[in-house]
Amino acid sequence: MIEFLSSNPVLLLFTVAALGYLIGNIKFRGISLGVAAILFTGLAFGAMDPSLQIPEVILVLGLSLFIYSIGLSSGPAFFESYRKSGVKDIQFVLLMLLSSGAIAVGLFWLFGFSAAKIAGIYSGSTTNTAALAGVIDLISQNSNSVANLEDLVVGYTFSYPMGVLGSMMAILICERMFKIDYKAEQKKFKDEYPVDVGVDSISVAVTNEEMCGISIRDLNIKHRWGVVFGRIFSNGNIKLANWDTQFVLGDVVMVVGASEALEQVVQDLGELSDSDLPFDMRHYDSRRIFLSNPMLAGRTIASLNLPSKFNAVITRIRRGDMDMVAKAHTIIEQGDRIRFIAKREDLKNLSTYFGDSYKESSTINLFSFGLGIALGLFLGSLEFSLGDQFSFKLGYAGGPLVVGLVLGALRRTGPIVWTMPYSANVTLRQIGIILLLATIGVRSGNAFIQSLSLEAFWIFIAGSIISIITAFLILFVGYKFMNKPFALLTGMVANQPAILDFSLTRANNNLPSYGYSMMLPIAIIVKILLAQLLYLLLI
Repeated sequence: MIEFLSSNPVLLLFTVAALGYLIGNIKFRGISLGVAAILFTGLAFGAMDPSLQIPEVILVLGLSLFIYSIGLSSGPAFFESYRKSGVKDIQFVLLMLLSSGAIAVGLFWLFGFSAAKIAGIYSGSTTNTAALAGVIDLISQNSNSVANLEDLVVGYTFSYPMGVLGSMMAILICERMFKIDYKAEQKKFKDEYPVDVGVDSISVAVTNEEMCGISIRDLNIKHRWGVVFGRIFSNGNIKLANWDTQFVLGDVVMVVGASEALEQVVQDLGELSDSDLPFDMRHYDSRRIFLSNPMLAGRTIASLNLPSKFNAVITRIRRGDMDMVAKAHTIIEQGDRIRFIAKREDLKNLSTYFGDSYKESSTINLFSFGLGIALGLFLGSLEFSLGDQFSFKLGYAGGPLVVGLVLGALRRTGPIVWTMPYSANVTLRQIGIILLLATIGVRSGNAFIQSLSLEAFWIFIAGSIISIITAFLILFVGYKFMNKPFALLTGMVANQPAILDFSLTRANNNLPSYGYSMMLPIAIIVKILLAQLLYLLLI
């Protein structure tokens, strides 16, 4: 069997991937290893026999796909968070990330680890596979790459479990220490962080005379509702609302928005109506349409100027598993499912205009995708010099990440759409990380089995120290000195999806997701750089 797998590396690759993915989905007390189990499965196969190998080009391919896909999806959030949060928040994030690097340096001197091993411990304890990938690329450029690569993977593997558990422990400890009341906190910060926004729809009867005779545009500017008005039943007729519509007493209007925003609209306009308007489809119908027309992707809803083309209103957008209220500044992406209320005769034309093809909305534009990765690999191959003694390359990890972030934020350049449909991005990211982890695991398995010793125990301890102290610092400093919601901070310490899921369960609101999105783009870049700096400075 060993000989058969050795002579069929592709079969070995997918065997490791399949078994690892199966193991990763097994939960113990609500916690699973996820895709990281593929690395451990690869290590097990690699430990069986040194002849079991997967070509290095598979590693490079997986690395490029994984990193570039992350860059594309994180680009808009990365630059938006920098623009909105300001210098103070960015400094807080950077300080916390740098503190984890400082802890790693201290442990390097305390335990006497090699540079590659402490870089692996840092990557594992922060559950950052992209950081691991960056150091792998850096080590591969050196002559003594095999031994250092083995040390790196050993450090990552033994420290990874506490990277997950350590953050959860810190959250539980700080919860009790600070006596957190998530519901009270959610109400306190609802204006600053309005993220718990399940999209809903209601019928409202207009009984407040002060709201009449004023356009919806002016009402929305004054009250900042952030909702969408759909059908209006007025004087026995049903019509669609637009920005110039003015309410009259007795109107019944369909409103779509977040729960708290809807409560405010009811309070301002009048009262909830028991009218069956939401189910009255005699004149207007409702339909979800896939955005598959690449000419519309990356544009705001306002720029489409729909009222001049159709008698229709966009009420909500579903991207992945998330519903969003359709606002004028909302940017639509390929693969979005857009909910319309429109005249029946307009629905067919709307489908044609937006594409409405599930196949096309899930298809990758190979020109823009290939060009983006090629630009990233080209940037990664350039050498940057900082004086005579120090030079570096962004490599297969840094180059595609930087290009992905920039192109993801641009979204499109003329006719070229850089972004990918949500489903395609997630799939490519999964394929990339599977190829990467399976190859690393198999190629390092033999060295891993030879490293089981007392040192492995100290690696586990070192990983625990980095994970717990870093998470505790973020929670303590952010809550006590930055006045951040604790639920938001739990998302910021969520380096791994299992931790985020744990945070969401504890908070029972979406604030952790906001913190996760705020931290992730910056954390990915900084951790990639820190892991490589640890290796370069301590070697």
